[in-house]
Amino acid sequence: MRGGLAGAAALLLAALTAAPALAAAPPAAGRPAGTPTAQAVTVPDTSHAGRGRGALLSLTPLGIQDRAEIVAQAEEAGLDAATARYGVAAYRLTYRTITPDGRPTTASGLLALPTGGSRKLPPVVHAHGTLSYRGYAPSVGQGVDRAVSVLYASAGRAAIAPDYLGLGTGPGRHPYMDTWSSVSASLDMLRAARSAAPGLGTAFDRDVAVTGFSQGGQVAMALGRELARGADPRFRLGMLAPVAGPYDLEHAELPGMFDGRIGAQSAVFYVAFFLTAQNRLHPLYGDPSEVFRAPYADRVEDLFDGDHPAEETAGKLPARLEDLLTDDWYRKLQHPSGVLLHLLRANDHTCDWTPDRNVRITLYTATGDRDVPKANTLSCARQLTHHGARPTVIDQGADANHYTSFRRSEPSIARTLPMAR
Repeated sequence: MRGGLAGAAALLLAALTAAPALAAAPPAAGRPAGTPTAQAVTVPDTSHAGRGRGALLSLTPLGIQDRAEIVAQAEEAGLDAATARYGVAAYRLTYRTITPDGRPTTASGLLALPTGGSRKLPPVVHAHGTLSYRGYAPSVGQGVDRAVSVLYASAGRAAIAPDYLGLGTGPGRHPYMDTWSSVSASLDMLRAARSAAPGLGTAFDRDVAVTGFSQGGQVAMALGRELARGADPRFRLGMLAPVAGPYDLEHAELPGMFDGRIGAQSAVFYVAFFLTAQNRLHPLYGDPSEVFRAPYADRVEDLFDGDHPAEETAGKLPARLEDLLTDDWYRKLQHPSGVLLHLLRANDHTCDWTPDRNVRITLYTATGDRDVPKANTLSCARQLTHHGARPTVIDQGADANHYTSFRRSEPSIARTLPMAR
């Protein structure tokens, strides 16, 4: 469920990550009050609250872009820049959160703020798609996730983009498709950003807009559920606009890897990443050779250690699932049971909840998407409708691939996000 596809499409991801860097800049007119100009600012940990989840540990200025630079960066990434109004100051936040088993850890994320306009801003969370390389995460990379977050901030919003666990500057490996831990890290990033705001001369509205692409679409939906359930009384779900999320692994995503709806190389990448990541959390296999054929059994876990760019990883994997997997696991993925089935279903409840009727929900998809088939979005819409919600489904067409579905959806999302009062 990647922002760039496996195999040949990984070249697109490489191109996106080559967007212009944020240049370090001295204080400028219109800059948010209190914007640091130096290196990382360590935030004192002096209270019990400061030792809890979401506690801000450090804030690193990443530089300032003016409107012209933001527009150029967006256009290079294929994004519509019509909503850009202000320059943007960006920061990397490091904060406290928890691992999948509840132990304390740290994570990082991007906070982008406009250099003009209101000082009380509507927050918008952008959850990124599948990333296997920590250097492509929003707070450290220069790819499409940073570009779109900067665009949202340029329109007069507080843009928040969590890196998730094990990406960016966070320790360890990313627990890919462990939705709960991606949501907890995203919620804690929202808390850390709120803590940082006063020192940067701004404050947040209570209502939070949540969006995301691909894996991030699923994370966005689950984060929206937690906000709606009152996970933190300082925040309230304002709107949901996920794009191409894998909401139904059991009935849509996994079957699509065997019936041709998902491209073969993409299927190989996703399955290899999912199985190696989940095996660190749950007992799927004892030795990689039980699951993966030679020579891939000896390399696959190292390829997903967070230090290999996606295009490098894709180049060291086979072109088809039947060449990656043993006969036993090729059959298991077609007919999942036991622990594997439990893991799939644990991720398939992100749309199974009752939103407030005042919350606008728009689900974006594309008939031509060969990474996350449209059936995922239709399944999500059915679940939400069953609970009395009225989601709008927007299909970007049969000619839209995975990334194009996001590129076409972004202008609509940008226009409908709340504006500063």
